[in-house]
Parts: sequence; structure tokens; C-alpha cells
Amino acid sequence: MSSHLSNVRPAPDPLLVDLAEYALGAPITSDEAFDTARWCLADTLACGILALAYPACTKLLGPVVPGTSIRNGARVPGTGYELDPVQAAFNLGTIVRWLDFNDTWLAAEWGHPSDNLGAILATADWLSRNQAAGTPVAAFTQTLPAGRPALTMRDVLTAMIKAHEVQGILALENSFNRVGLDHVLLVRIASTAVTTALLGGTRDQVINALSHAWLDGSALRTYRHAPNTGSRKSWAAGDATSRAVRLALTALAGEMGYPSVLTARTWGFQDASFRGNQLKLGRPLGSYVMENVLFKISFPAEFHAQTAVECAIQLHPVVKHRLDYIDRIELTTHESAIRIIDKTGPLHNPADRDHCIQYMTAIGLIYGRLTADHYEDQAAADSRIDALRAKMFVTEDPQYSKDYLDPEKRSIANAVQVFFHDGTRTEKLEVHYPIGHRRRRVEGIPVLRQKAEAAFAAHYGTETAARLMALFADRARLEAMPVHEFVTAFVR
Repeated sequence: MSSHLSNVRPAPDPLLVDLAEYALGAPITSDEAFDTARWCLADTLACGILALAYPACTKLLGPVVPGTSIRNGARVPGTGYELDPVQAAFNLGTIVRWLDFNDTWLAAEWGHPSDNLGAILATADWLSRNQAAGTPVAAFTQTLPAGRPALTMRDVLTAMIKAHEVQGILALENSFNRVGLDHVLLVRIASTAVTTALLGGTRDQVINALSHAWLDGSALRTYRHAPNTGSRKSWAAGDATSRAVRLALTALAGEMGYPSVLTARTWGFQDASFRGNQLKLGRPLGSYVMENVLFKISFPAEFHAQTAVECAIQLHPVVKHRLDYIDRIELTTHESAIRIIDKTGPLHNPADRDHCIQYMTAIGLIYGRLTADHYEDQAAADSRIDALRAKMFVTEDPQYSKDYLDPEKRSIANAVQVFFHDGTRTEKLEVHYPIGHRRRRVEGIPVLRQKAEAAFAAHYGTETAARLMALFADRARLEAMPVHEFVTAFVR
């Protein structure tokens, strides 16, 4: 009797049910969320297009086996690749994250919710192209459910809002970094939920797919921290989005799920990977994350350093002719910045440099700007950078750390003050909210649009860039546009 009872399958973990029901059924009614999502889409694609100028990124793109292609496959913006949706998600997710320039979410866990666009846009484009061609869509040996309406960009924006929400709300109170796990786990969870829903999955199929996403566990944060910082951090999200699409397709093919994947004693995620901590949703799922998401607009700096760089650039005119006379530089910051990007000693590659608050601040003080090229070896050879780094002292302001976690503030405060050998000093410049913060949307969106148009112009030319920006200018027209027509506009 006891042996028989031990094999009875449990009910699905409540968190799996909550995520599945939100992905499938929750209506999004926030006009602010949809308006933010369209500019998030423009910004995310711009970040991906910018990355195509870097061979270290482009060498990873294309099909797994060179020369292979599929009919009516998903297209990769900025390229000529036509791929299956799993590999297309890897391509798009990789270019979006490569330069560390897309949006950010900061809480107990950190991350970049627009990483999910790799799975969302690749899947929606693949479905849309086959719907337009009148061809059945198959995964493995199964034909996916027929009769779905044609997908529009409204569906993409909705999926983006929901993926942002799943990733961001799970991040509010669950700190994976404190147990050594990487935040791309949440990209895989969010992408799996919304992609399975986009594919026409049932409630049980979304739950099954999510169970597999949790079963995979998480990548370690090793590649984000000294002495192992490396370029995998730039394609880890692409890997997560592609895995999500594969798991969604696996569930649609009828593969079983694992209902107590989170809570099973000893073998479940909470015991095996989360040190016995209980996973929880920090607030009800709605559209909070998209409304409050942080955009990296002015420069590609790891987000905990955004306001430090803004302070440094403002101080540049005052210090640029006195760099040799600096005695010390005081950086006042918050606890998360100290834990992630406070680095001394040698920096070995661009991935190391763009996660060092001292390096980014030094660039701002020296040059009065910060671009992705400043992380490359040639720029890093400037001896003034390490000279300034050696004079920097980083301390925590407890109020900064408190306001960082306050859901009504969500500040990312930093302050910079420069002291000279003759006893003089600059003012202590303090910035609480970066230009990409919700509190600075009116100021920030025009700058975001300039960032996107410049990125498109560098890759496509000014005339095409203007046409692409016009797609985002009229929200009603954008939302009604078939997905494959939108993506085709970005094909090169």
C-alpha cells in the first residue's frame, strides 16, 4: 500500500500554476505598459544591431551547422540568416545582450528582461511566416495546434510585458546570486512560459514546459566574476532563450512534466539548488515590471554604475586638465554595486571592464563619454585609466542600499567627488535615478529614440533607419502589423 501511494503524482506546485495561468489568460490593460513596451522593442533591437559590428559576437551567429537553412524560418534582424526558432532565439538573444546595453531590472536578483525577446520574436516570426504561407507548423514529429489567428506585433508586445513581469517579479524577493546562481535562469523561466503560450499550448502544457525549465537548474555566475569573467556572460541569455523555445516545443509534442519540481524534498529545485529557500512571488503578476523597467540610454555601463558614470561625465570639464593632480576619488554607492562591480587589480578583457565601477567612472572622468569601444584592449591601454582606478575609494551609503530595494523608489544612487593634492576638491555630485528610470521617462524616451536611430543608421544607412523608426512612431499601426512583416523590415 505505502509503495503504491508513494508513486501517486502530486498536484503541480502552486508557483507553476500561477505562472502558467498568467502567461495564458491574464489580460494586460495598462496603456503605460504597452507604450513602454514599444520603445523597449526599439531599444532592444537597436542594442542587437549595434552588436553586429563586433566579430567576437558575430562569430557565434548563424546555424549550428554552416550552410543549413529552413523554409519559412525565423529571420535574425540585421542579418540574412533564416533559422529554426530555437537557433534563431539564440542568435537574437545573443546580439541583444552582447554589449550590456539593453534594459535592466534590479531587485534581490538582477537581470535584463528584454533578453526574452530572443524567444518571443523568433517564435512569433516563425509562426507568422508559416501562417502567411499557409503551411503547417511542426515540432519534432507533431503538428502544432491549427486554427490560431495570425500573430501581430500586439501579440509580441503582450508577450514582452508578460515575460518582463515573470522575470522581474520572481527577482523581487528571490536572490539567486547569493547562492551562486545566474539570473539567466529567470530568462529561461519567463521565455518558456510566454513562448509555450504563443505556440498555442494548454494550461497543462505550459506547466509541463515550466517544470522542465526549472529542472534544468541554473548556470553558475562564474563567468561574471573575477578571476573568470568572460564573454559567456554575453551569450548566456541567448542560450537561455533558445532552451526555452526547445522546452516549449517539447511540451507541445506531448512530453510529460514534473509537477513538484520546485518543492520535492531533497530532489526539488528549492532543496537541491536554492539551499532550502522557498521561492515566492514578490507581488501579484500584472504589468509592474514593464512600467518600471530601467533603460540603458546614454552609455553601455552595467546598471549599478550608470549614475556613477553620469556623475563622472558631469565632472569631466572640471577635472580633465587636472588628472595628474588628483589625490583621491571617493565613490559612494549601494551594497549591490559593491558586491558585483567593485573591482581592483588587473582587468583582462571587455567583459571584465564593463563590470568594474572604477573603470567606467575613470572613462567618464577622462573622456567625458563612455561607449562600447572604451572596453576594448586598445582603449584600455591608456595608462591614465588604471592610474585613476588606483586612487578610487568605494564605500556604501546605507540609505542608498535601502532606497535601491524600496519598491516606491527603486533608486540606483551613486556619488563621485574628486580631491586634489593642493587641498581643493570638486563638489560631491550625486545622482539617484539614471536617465533610463521611470521617474525620468519624459526626459529619457527622446534620448532612447536617438540611440535607436543612430544604431540603425550605422548598420542600414540613414534612409532605412528613418523608415525603421517610423514603425515605432505610430503605436496603433505597429500593434496591427503582422509579425513577419515587421521582422522583414530589419532583414539585411
